[in-house]
Amino acid sequence: MAKLIDLKTFTDKRGNLTVIEKTIPFDIKRIFYIYGVDESKRGGHRHHKTVQAAICLKGSCHIHNNDGTKQEQFILDKPEKCLILEPQDWHEMDNFTEDAILMVLASEYYNEKDYIFDQY
Repeated sequence: MAKLIDLKTFTDKRGNLTVIEKTIPFDIKRIFYIYGVDESKRGGHRHHKTVQAAICLKGSCHIHNNDGTKQEQFILDKPEKCLILEPQDWHEMDNFTEDAILMVLASEYYNEKDYIFDQY
């Protein structure tokens, strides 16, 4: 089941510093980011094995999630919000703002056989 976590953030007059350390529940093997998205939907899959952590570094986007028993919508609009997606979480992203940068940390290296495109 997908869940939001707050990343530790330090704020003072100089700005903000957000730390990803001992927070993500897996070893990170791959990092990718999505940006420059038009009105398209992204994602539209789940995984056999991969766990992911999604962070919208700039702007915002919506993530629609279905774990087979519950459907939820998450809005990522702050860089200190992190959405953990388990392998069974069929997810689709949309409503990207023009300036959105969505960074995803993944527990596995890319493997096309790990993807399941069929919805529940």
